[in-house]
Amino acid sequence: MAQRHPLLLASTSRYRKDLLARLGLAFETAAPGVDEQPIAGETPGETALRLSVLKAKALQKQYRGYLIIGADQVASSGGRRYGKPGDHATAVKQLRSLSGKTVEFDTAVSLFDTRSSQIQSRLVPCRVTFRSLDDQLIEAYLRREQPYDCAAGAKAEGLGIALIARIETDDPTSLIGLPLIALCEMLGRAGLPVL
Repeated sequence: MAQRHPLLLASTSRYRKDLLARLGLAFETAAPGVDEQPIAGETPGETALRLSVLKAKALQKQYRGYLIIGADQVASSGGRRYGKPGDHATAVKQLRSLSGKTVEFDTAVSLFDTRSSQIQSRLVPCRVTFRSLDDQLIEAYLRREQPYDCAAGAKAEGLGIALIARIETDDPTSLIGLPLIALCEMLGRAGLPVL
């Protein structure tokens, strides 16, 4: 049976692409080209929600008739935000500073229906408490995983799980960057049920 509505993931993240593929729906991907800088005074959750909406709407002219998914994640601890480290030295600094601490991963997902201009959005927080990490453990992890494109330098779906003491969330996929529980509900309401 043909899929009722075309679907677009407004992201080039391989992690989000892999997560969405779990749902067994046909979809395309495209870079939304959105400025991801936070606005002064914005909380991490507000930043994630705003950016997920912007990403979902950014490609509406090129993808008329589509359902477009936008997602964003902001990691923070103690008032400091942690982005993707990008390189080894930055990842070491990030993981040293997060040793024994709890990090909030605020992940937002939005679904924009270009036919009706209706948007659904949800923020799905995840609290991750790191173990005490010494330099030897950090170096061993980074050599094997090289998670330089993951927020806070820890890839929980891989070996990064060994750095974590506890994860608290309503949706474990939110930590990876695309909350599938919320997205399944949104897709159903938009006329594209997963099952």
